[in-house]
Amino acid sequence: MQNFAENTDTGKSRRARELRDYFSENTDKQVDIIGDEMHGIDKNSVYADSQREKHLRGALRSEVERKINKDHIVILDSLNYIKGYRYELFCLIKHVQTPHCLVYCLTTASLSSDWNKEREDDYPYSQEILDALILRFEAPDSRNRWDSPLFTIQKEERLPFETISDAILKRKVPPPNQSTQSQPLSSSNFLFELDRVTQDVIMAVLESQKTRIPGDAIAVPGTTEKISFASNMLKQSNNN
Repeated sequence: MQNFAENTDTGKSRRARELRDYFSENTDKQVDIIGDEMHGIDKNSVYADSQREKHLRGALRSEVERKINKDHIVILDSLNYIKGYRYELFCLIKHVQTPHCLVYCLTTASLSSDWNKEREDDYPYSQEILDALILRFEAPDSRNRWDSPLFTIQKEERLPFETISDAILKRKVPPPNQSTQSQPLSSSNFLFELDRVTQDVIMAVLESQKTRIPGDAIAVPGTTEKISFASNMLKQSNNN
């Protein structure tokens, strides 16, 4: 699977459809567009409420994650105007080891407003919400690894289909890091080893307390660390 993230609400859905048509005609991949419209939202009420907007972003991210596999090209046709959210998506694609790219539909605030008023559907943004979104918009920067590779597209400019295709079909996948890589499965004797180490630590603490008083430091077997106990566990155990 290859993941696109597109920014701004100005021309992005048209670009998303162009990308879908191109990849449907030129690859054997299944192409899916994921966007706000899937959830039947009232955009003005959602983007006026930070909690509802956060919920929507989470739902879109989950849908992208569900669609990810080697046979899919996923186009996320949503605002993605918060760099922190774009970073979340970047961590997601690193986790599943798939290339991605960012398509940024660049335009002016006045042109965005004009296009919004001319929307063919029945759900344009109110001018107040549109102005607030423009004010909060965090433009992508190709120097950020989560915004790269970045394709910035002007209003009348043709999409660089071939270059975009190379970015997601031929580019090496980003390497995983400790925060995104799944941990290996435990060995078959994991529980036995855990029990043994736990017993060693318990016995060492109990033995040390025979000659120590609360506040003394006790060495932990197998490490260079020491612990300080506030009460005598041995006495508590005997009392029980």
